Amino acid sequence: MSSQKGNTSRSRPQKHKNRTAFKNTLHDTSQRTKIINSIQVGDVCVRCKEIIEWKIKYKKYKPLTQPRTCVKCGSKAVKQAYHVMCSACGKQSGKCTKCCQSKTIVEAEATETQQLKLDNELKDLLKSLPERKRRTFLRYMNRKEKDQEDDDKKTASENREDLLDKLNTLKLGEGDDDFDDFLDEEEDEDSDNNQSEEES
Repeated sequence: MSSQKGNTSRSRPQKHKNRTAFKNTLHDTSQRTKIINSIQVGDVCVRCKEIIEWKIKYKKYKPLTQPRTCVKCGSKAVKQAYHVMCSACGKQSGKCTKCCQSKTIVEAEATETQQLKLDNELKDLLKSLPERKRRTFLRYMNRKEKDQEDDDKKTASENREDLLDKLNTLKLGEGDDDFDDFLDEEEDEDSDNNQSEEES
C-alpha cells in the first residue's frame, strides 16, 4: 500500500525508478519518428503545447492520416493531430486551436528551411527596390531591431509582417514622402552638430 489509512502523505520514495531517461529514438530510427520529433507545436496555449510535446517525447503522438473538420468554419483544414480548430480560425478568434479557450497563444518557431526561404524572399524584394528606397528600408529595419531589443512583446511573425508592409509601401511608391521619418539618430545628431558649429 502506498499510504496508511487516514495518512495521505507517504514518507518513503517510490519503489521502482528508471535508471536511464526514456529516448524515443533508441530502438526506432524510422523516418516517421524523425518527422514526429521535428514537429513544431504552435497556435496553442502553454498547457496544450506541453501536452502535445509530452506525447511526442514519449512516443504517444499519433499523426493524422487525413485532415479533420474545423469546429468553427466546418472546412477540412485541420492538419495537426489533437487540434480541433484550423490555424486561420484560431488566429482570427485569438483562441487555442486545441482546447478552444481564450488564453495566451504560443506561436510555432520557424524551422531552418522556412527561415531560409523567408530570408531569400526578403532579399529578392530588396533587390527589386531602387537604391534610395532600399536604404530607407534598411534604416527602418535597423530601427525596428533596436525597438525589439527594448520591448520583446512583438513576435517574429508580427515583425516580419510590419517589414513586408513597409516594403510594399516602398515598392508602390507611397513612402516617397516619408524619408525624413526614418533617418538614423546619428544623422540627426550630426546635422545638429554642424548647425551649432556654423552658428559659432
